[in-house]
Amino acid sequence: MTAPLFFVDTAALATDRVVIDGPEGRHAADVRRLQAGEPIDVGDGAGLLAHGVVVEVARSRLVVDVSGRESVPAPQPRLVVVQALAKGGRDTDAVESMTEVGVDEVVGWASERSVARWTDRTTAKWSATAREAAKQSRRAWVPDVSGPASTADVAGRLAAASLAVVLHEDATDALASVDVPETGEVVLVVGPEGGIAPSELAMFIVAGARVCRLGSSVLRTSTAGVAALSVLSAASRWR
Repeated sequence: MTAPLFFVDTAALATDRVVIDGPEGRHAADVRRLQAGEPIDVGDGAGLLAHGVVVEVARSRLVVDVSGRESVPAPQPRLVVVQALAKGGRDTDAVESMTEVGVDEVVGWASERSVARWTDRTTAKWSATAREAAKQSRRAWVPDVSGPASTADVAGRLAAASLAVVLHEDATDALASVDVPETGEVVLVVGPEGGIAPSELAMFIVAGARVCRLGSSVLRTSTAGVAALSVLSAASRWR
């Protein structure tokens, strides 16, 4: 069974005995109820991992004896999803699922047809969701979360990408037919429930984006990014 993963500050990983306290310690000791002698991984969310064994347990606190370390390189290509804001928590669901399948950055997009609006709470919620999903899926890298991006901001990211893709139900090209670069940044745009406005789509095409479909069915904004990331990863990282 894979050892559970918890995150601490990078500086905390510098010693051979790592203390996990605060919210992470509470989760490890009080919720997961880890015991002395159990294997555990501790990371900084930026590629550094320490492998060890729990040697002390107290309320909301663990001490880990480190037996080895590794530096996990950032995965390539870098997968960025521009996620339109969505109502009912569907965008947060998307962040969680996309983190589990390997997204490296999620950019919140205030699209023309988005009903939801970005707030400080959105930033905190998306970031916490990405962090928890990275722990659940044992990822050494926690995705970056930013927003809200304007349509012009998104066009700029698309123009600078090694591969830029916009998902659209009326597209004729299948995403599975696109050649995915081995390195660089792949930027994928997922629209809101009401779809991407024609003016937005035109701007993205001018920026160099390819308009693609996933299949014959129309997916929710909460699942389209996950499906697309799976297609892109199968053509690059998962081979």
